[in-house]
Amino acid sequence: MNEGRVGVRLNPFKGAAGPAGEAVPWSPWGRLLSERPNFTLDPLLHAGCYYVQDSSAMYAGYVFRRHLPDLQHVARPLRVLDLCAAPGGKTTDLSASLREACGDAFTLVSNEVMRARASVLRDNVALWGDPNVVVTSVDPAVIGRVLPGWFDAVVADVPCSGEGMFRKDPRAEAEWSPAVVELCAARQRRILADVWPALRQGGLLLYATCTYEDSENDANLEWAAAQLGGRICPPDNPFADWGVRQTRCGNLLRHGEVPGEGQWVGALVKTAPAPAPGAKAGPQDLRPILCGVVKGERKGNDFVPDPDYALSLAYEGEYPELELDRAQALRFLHRDALNLPGAPKGYLLLRFEGHALGFVKNLGPRCNNLLPRGRRIRMDV
Repeated sequence: MNEGRVGVRLNPFKGAAGPAGEAVPWSPWGRLLSERPNFTLDPLLHAGCYYVQDSSAMYAGYVFRRHLPDLQHVARPLRVLDLCAAPGGKTTDLSASLREACGDAFTLVSNEVMRARASVLRDNVALWGDPNVVVTSVDPAVIGRVLPGWFDAVVADVPCSGEGMFRKDPRAEAEWSPAVVELCAARQRRILADVWPALRQGGLLLYATCTYEDSENDANLEWAAAQLGGRICPPDNPFADWGVRQTRCGNLLRHGEVPGEGQWVGALVKTAPAPAPGAKAGPQDLRPILCGVVKGERKGNDFVPDPDYALSLAYEGEYPELELDRAQALRFLHRDALNLPGAPKGYLLLRFEGHALGFVKNLGPRCNNLLPRGRRIRMDV
């Protein structure tokens, strides 16, 4: 029996720097660690060089990459929606997969309806640094109404009864009941029906949960195929030796049988016609809370760089750069007073082991720290 092991997924577009570990067989960037380090005190995490993610949750990325070539026949950049995206694990996995396969020719809309969770999602997307990810916070029905037929793929990791989290979260087990399963299954069908108009005909629905309930997994994907109009993609199972099971419509990972927690993933292709998108339809209609790259803003006579720009893959190298040691990097991330003798005055990009952490304005005797307060390390360093 496998005990739960800590997983991380490296950012291939930031040098794949991060903790060393055993490869996750279904993720080219996933690693299984032998023990849990103190991630908060690793500057590379704050630089967006890797994301802490359970290895089972990486399985959705494998299924997406498996079907991605079937989507690449469109004569425009691909459009993908991560529907229930917080805190950002699948979004960052999808963005790396899309950038590897498509270069810059894609748009990934990462949506989270709960505003508090959307704020966490926005920060994690900013750290990851891909400028082609748009973060929104709207109800799935709004997306279906505003962007009809717009997306080539929708990834829906929907709220569920959470049986796959029982080992990790005793509260999930205490809250479970048959009535909760029934409620979740109905809510999942509503979510799928609401967003369905946004998926083009021939587009891919990737459906995932962290439960073992057939009514929330295979049965709901079968319902979507029959009632909404789709063709279920036959699953494969090259990872049976790692404990992955094959079900009627997808793959099931159970804690104790795989290195991580519980997960179910399946996919279908939409066969029903979708309304044609409007000529001016686009992510801006969803009032995004993060969209593209903002280099900064003019404040008086000063142009102040945006903190996210330091972390972006689109950073163009406009500012002098300074390499910090670990102690200095942690002081910067803690928002402590930082003195940089000998460094040029003005705005500087600070790096740790070659990876950008953020900006300061060096005044000589002291520095103004541009790190957002919400991202600072709160524990003692």
